[in-house]
Amino acid sequence: MTAVAVEYGHTTVVPVHFDDLDALGVLHNARYAVFVERAMISWWAERGVSFAGGRPTSPDAFNVVREYAITFHVPVRGTGEIAVHFWVEKLGTTSADYRFRVTSPDGRILYAEGRRVNIHLDPATMRPSPWSEEGRRLGSELLRR
Repeated sequence: MTAVAVEYGHTTVVPVHFDDLDALGVLHNARYAVFVERAMISWWAERGVSFAGGRPTSPDAFNVVREYAITFHVPVRGTGEIAVHFWVEKLGTTSADYRFRVTSPDGRILYAEGRRVNIHLDPATMRPSPWSEEGRRLGSELLRR
């Protein structure tokens, strides 16, 4: 994955492979969520928030998706590269409200856009719990100002 400079949030260019396509030769709708997930996970992992050996490397890695919504505009046809631009619209006490756009690498074509809300959980109770100070600091780097 390759990063691209943006005014806010983060953009990663990802490859679309033949097995990502559906019977019509366009990017399968379920793959968009996978690409968004991978772009976000990569960003956080580069900052030490990930999983290693089945365990979180940081308390903030223990979170789940509460909401996911996507609107498709133009199909991605065939293999090549797409860009995933994501940012945090609102960082709550226990939640992060992300927005994302899937575009051509140059940003000229908007294929899809959407929203994803993650909730930080306490591993013992599986109930929402506050992000750590470091998690809030990192998350604020993705805020759209």
